[in-house]
Amino acid sequence: MNKFIKIIFFLLLNYSLLFLQAVKSEEKLRIGLLVPMSGPNKNIGLSIIKAVQLAVKDIDNSIIEIIPKDTATKPNQTLKSAFELKEMGVKVVIGPIYHESLAYLSEIKDLTFLSLTNKILDLPKNVIAAGINSTSQLNTIKKFLEKNNIERTIFLTPMQNFEFEVQKGIKDSNIKIYKDYLYDTEPTKLTNQIEKITNYKIRKQNLEDEIYRVRNSNELNKDKIIKRLEKRYTLGGLNFDAIVIADFDESLKSVSTSLLYTDVSPKNKFFITLNQWFDESLLNATDIQPIYYPSINKGNFDNYKKKYFNEFNENPTHLSLLSYDLVGLVYYLSLKKNLLNLNKLFQKKNSFKGKIGIFDIKNNKINHRLNFYKVENKNLIEIF
Repeated sequence: MNKFIKIIFFLLLNYSLLFLQAVKSEEKLRIGLLVPMSGPNKNIGLSIIKAVQLAVKDIDNSIIEIIPKDTATKPNQTLKSAFELKEMGVKVVIGPIYHESLAYLSEIKDLTFLSLTNKILDLPKNVIAAGINSTSQLNTIKKFLEKNNIERTIFLTPMQNFEFEVQKGIKDSNIKIYKDYLYDTEPTKLTNQIEKITNYKIRKQNLEDEIYRVRNSNELNKDKIIKRLEKRYTLGGLNFDAIVIADFDESLKSVSTSLLYTDVSPKNKFFITLNQWFDESLLNATDIQPIYYPSINKGNFDNYKKKYFNEFNENPTHLSLLSYDLVGLVYYLSLKKNLLNLNKLFQKKNSFKGKIGIFDIKNNKINHRLNFYKVENKNLIEIF
């Protein structure tokens, strides 16, 4: 009789384990999505929602459930929506997009936010910046400098609330810099600052002095020498080999133009900038070429844009590509760990290959292994 009871017990136990396993296999991977669905950034939010839908379709696993909530790009609304996601049992959230929306998220425990911001300073402990941060970019620039034995690099950073992020990237990447300058983006002040940084007035005076000296000398070929000197704008070397301009759009072009005015040319000094997301206007800015910058994998980005356009008949934002990859990242990590402990995987060292490239995850930080590009003669060229 006891033997029969034991057999029944083991059968019930095995059945229970199988039942629990079946329940677990059907457990939903609930991913929250915090994006602006109203307000001035609504179109960006809707593009991200579509990208996430596309990622779920490509993964093709019914356990994934996406729950979008509106942030309206307001901290209070973001907090309210985040609480709603927590009440629904969500453990991981993609978003918010903007750094200012993160203000109150430290109030929500047991919830991890994969924000699309590229700013890594002053983040709540439960927020991981998944954007292309300064450390990722400067790691790539450092690799280029070392490959080309570039010894003296100066940094030019605008005073626009991003300079501290650049300083953080410099520190974390251990990139070797010669001098670091902050500049005012107001055109007149900028020109004066660039003149001082490049010793323009001294070099210009050097040229005038040399022309005067030769003209009053007894050199036999002084007329040829003077003609050659008069074709120049300045005389004298520069104490740097490369310039990293931590700027974007028209401001980047303004700084580069000021450098040209002070007789600093990309033909003899490396002009390097930060991730430009393949800004096509740079292709036509031939005066400041060649210019170099780190970015995501261009081929992957183009393939993603085609896929997105074919699905929705519109072009995606670059932030939508980040969100597409983050869905894959969360799904990949969920396969390695019980969903209840998914958050802990962002503390361990992991790597994930997405459309952008390779994510490196450790200590609640995400860095990207980026490619490096050169714009020259109206062409975009991949360096590595």
